[in-house]
This record gives sequence, structure tokens and C-alpha cells, in this order.
Amino acid sequence: MQTKLFPASERGKKQSDWLQSNFFFSFSDFCDPTKSAFGTLVAFNDDFIQTKKGFGIHPHINMEIISIMLRGKMDHIDNLGYKNIVEEDGVQIMSAGSGLFHEEHNVGEEEVNFLQIWIQSKQQNIRPRYQYRSFPKTSRHNKLTTIVSGEEGLEHCWINQNSKLSMGLFDVGQTINYHFNPTNKCLFVFAIKGDIKIAGMVIKERDAIGIWQTDTIDISCLQDSEFLIIETPINQK
Repeated sequence: MQTKLFPASERGKKQSDWLQSNFFFSFSDFCDPTKSAFGTLVAFNDDFIQTKKGFGIHPHINMEIISIMLRGKMDHIDNLGYKNIVEEDGVQIMSAGSGLFHEEHNVGEEEVNFLQIWIQSKQQNIRPRYQYRSFPKTSRHNKLTTIVSGEEGLEHCWINQNSKLSMGLFDVGQTINYHFNPTNKCLFVFAIKGDIKIAGMVIKERDAIGIWQTDTIDISCLQDSEFLIIETPINQK
């Protein structure tokens, strides 16, 4: 097993009067050649948006864009005709494909916190698509829940890549064993809330760890914990 720790304290930052972004990889004004990506995961942003503020209309092309709402309420409007409100525990995906435009704003009464994740697409210039699902905490307590997959299904969102995203919400003292096919695959585990332990290393709240050259990991919850596992190809074949 090979590992790489991504401490929260070493993330890039962007701060304005309405947006605070924390970047694990080069994004926007933050550029670090040593932090360009992890496998096909090219962006992982921990964003905070003030009320009544947000991102104006802008384009995306040939990228799998995943938003996970941790707190607050944000709208989504795109040129495909979708108008939606993404609330806490909501997950939306955009398979940007040949191109789409969208905008999103904090439409609630509190600060929004969401994870913005970009994964390289498997096929280029496909027809763009949007999808939204909700994953309430009550339905995933002490259970590892698939929220995004490369396979179609009724219970999760699906994207144009051989990737899988799972969320865990576990009580202190629980240990979760995660198996996966290691062929051209790596894991990126992010501690949303609480401290966890993987491969003898403590991953503190808002830290992440990259893992490869193994087919299984154990995640021990040192506190009541919520975490995200991203399983994705190391490179395109």
C-alpha cells in the first residue's frame, strides 16, 4: 500500500467578501505544480458561500462535476432546462460533455458549505446531462452509502467515468472495511467531520489521504465521523 497525506493546513485558498475556497489541487488563482491532480481527480474544493451570493453563469466542457451539499441551500440553473434547489445532504452531478452553462447561488438564510469535485471524463463530447439525488443522514447512519457511480442506478447519481463516491456516517469506535479492484484505481478519502485512522495514520477533520497499490483499507472512527471515499482511475486507458 502506498499513501499520500493531504493536510487541510496545506490547501490553497481563495478569499473574497462572499466566497472562501480551499483547494487540494491547483484551481483558480492557486497554482502548485506538485498538486495538479490525484489520478483522474483534478479538483477537490471545500467552498463556503455567503447568503444571496454565488457563481454567475459560466461554461463547462468534458468534465464530471460533482457537488455535495454539507450545509445550507443553493440553486442550480442551466441551459439544459434544469432549475433545482440543492439542500443539505443533496448531491448533484453535471456530465458536461460537449458543453453546458450553469449558475448557482446561496438562496438560504445561512452560509453554504459544499464540496466541488471534478473528475476527468471517460468519453469526450458526449451529450451533457444533469442529475440530483438526496441522501439524508437518517438513512445512512452507520452505513457506507454509494452516492455517485459510473454505473446507472436508481439510488445514486451516475457519471461518465469508472469512478465511485461513497459517504460514511459512523459512530465513534466503528471500523469500516472497504474493498475495491486495484487495477488502475486509487482512493482519495476526505474526513468531513471527526478524526479517522487509515493505515496507521490519523486523518484529522478536513484532512485527506490518497491511497494506491492495495485492494482494501480499514477506516477506524476515532470520533463520531463523516467521510467521503472517492475511487477513481489513476489514468485514462
